[in-house]
Amino acid sequence: MKKLYRKTLLTFLTLTLLLSSCTKNLDEYNKPAIYWYSKIIESISKGNIDKADDYYYSLQGEHIGSPLLPEATMILATAHMYYKEYRLSEDFLNEYIKHYANANEKEFTEFLKIKAKYMALPNPRRDQVLIQEAIIEAEKFKTNYPHSMYYSIVDTIATNLYIADAVLNKTIADLYNRIDKPKSAAYYRAKKLEPWIVWNEINRANTPWYKEWFEGDGTASWYGYLIPDTKSVVSRNSVVDSNSTDE
Repeated sequence: MKKLYRKTLLTFLTLTLLLSSCTKNLDEYNKPAIYWYSKIIESISKGNIDKADDYYYSLQGEHIGSPLLPEATMILATAHMYYKEYRLSEDFLNEYIKHYANANEKEFTEFLKIKAKYMALPNPRRDQVLIQEAIIEAEKFKTNYPHSMYYSIVDTIATNLYIADAVLNKTIADLYNRIDKPKSAAYYRAKKLEPWIVWNEINRANTPWYKEWFEGDGTASWYGYLIPDTKSVVSRNSVVDSNSTDE
């Protein structure tokens, strides 16, 4: 009898916990827009940016026409940028431009997108595609908004990106020189050469000592002799000459 009583009690407690859990989850649905908006603000203030994203999608799903949605979108774009989650920030900025921005807001939001792309490049040698995307966005902004108050900032960003791209190509060329591939080195030296860059006036970025152990200083590295002499390891753009040992 005692055994049956314990089993019944355990089943009852389990069902109670499950029902209370379901009730709690159900309470998070079908809420007014101001509820989701306040939850977004509360989560960001506590540093829980992922939870803020969840509340945003609830706001967006349940109240697609809410006047609070544009402001929530920009708040999350700014919050992600503050927490250095630049690609997520760009996603929210794209959402804002696509659905909510007027002419004046679009200019500012496009500027924030360029800033997010630029800030996402702490080590340009690791992402040449992102550099190219940021250059395209910056040049597009300069064309579309020639009198913008942000023009000089975007122009400076574009200049830094052009230099970063040229330095990266020069670094790849130096790598090909180290493994005795002069044709491939020449290809990268000539690739999108910026005539206005005076190389003896450009200082390479300082590499922290703890990164230099593994990455080198941009001109050489301790592990260079370990790099196999194959095109696939170095670059798909290696220049192949059937009459030469340079690949």
